[in-house]
Amino acid sequence: MMARFHPLRVAAVEQLTDDSVTLTFAVPPALREEYRYAPGQHLAIRRVVDGTEIRRTYSICSPAPSPQAADEPRELRVGVRVVDGGAFSTYAHKEIAAGDELDVMTPAGRFTLDPAPGRYAAVVGGSGITPVLSIVTTLLEREPRAQFCLIRSDRTAASTMFLDEVADLKDRWPDRFQLVTVLSREEQQAGLTSGRLDEQRLARLLPALLPVEEVDGWFLCGPYGLVQGAERTLRALGVSRHRIHEEIFHVDDGLVTTPAVPAPADSTVTVTLDGRSGTWPVQAGESLLDTVLRNRADAPFACKGGVCGTCRAFKVSGEVRMDRNFALEPDETEAGYVLACQSHPTTAKVELDFDR
Repeated sequence: MMARFHPLRVAAVEQLTDDSVTLTFAVPPALREEYRYAPGQHLAIRRVVDGTEIRRTYSICSPAPSPQAADEPRELRVGVRVVDGGAFSTYAHKEIAAGDELDVMTPAGRFTLDPAPGRYAAVVGGSGITPVLSIVTTLLEREPRAQFCLIRSDRTAASTMFLDEVADLKDRWPDRFQLVTVLSREEQQAGLTSGRLDEQRLARLLPALLPVEEVDGWFLCGPYGLVQGAERTLRALGVSRHRIHEEIFHVDDGLVTTPAVPAPADSTVTVTLDGRSGTWPVQAGESLLDTVLRNRADAPFACKGGVCGTCRAFKVSGEVRMDRNFALEPDETEAGYVLACQSHPTTAKVELDFDR
């Protein structure tokens, strides 16, 4: 099912820390199936400011509804942390109130876990706890033979999102949930749990907590530097790439871009979207997503930065160059998937399928 926007009423706004809130949405019964989500997925929210549409993606933090409970009225809640200069996060923090209505896209994302017996772990930084909170809670609620170890980092206890909710998980499942919090600016802390959660600290901390190579799935979420450092550490400790799942929340603009290659003259893109196809010329310098949006306003996208993965499409034919990719796993790119917002044609004809 293609992702779509629907107006949803804000049922509640909760202050978590000085710079973060949660938004809970009321999902009407007629839309409940469309907003059914897997633990770890996210929502895109849009608003128009001075005639310009703004879209931002926020991860769902509430536990996922059971697949067997078709009419279960589970809450739909996201976490929002204020970003310096953030047009939407500042608005969410200061202005949104219960009763407001927002345009919310149906859930998307592949940073998910299908609850199953086994041992799982996560390394998260800052607001990276948001999707992992949904993953952990759903797993422990549904699968009594699963264990989870969470290593989280933040600046101080006061700035830590979902501090009480994560502590509650430890109270509910003391034998199956392990929590380690590393604070970089808390003066009372000492040892391995005090300071920046860098590769050197992780290399010492992880083997002391659990048998690293026996973990069935590792979930890494947070800023680019933390996620990449954690992945390198795990690989050095013998963890295979297919057991590592990543979601990046913040990337510096200057990081990891592919050198520009001029697009062929008169290049075209053929697109299948929601069962309908069309072919259009690609203008100089624009991404394939921009080409599609000029002709199909319903094309799925959110961040336009290569991070959220909402614009993922299957490359049927032709070749493209991606400026950067922080959303697709290696097996997805090997299978032929691209991010339309980062893709530029390197052959005269390209065909994309958004429906696969």
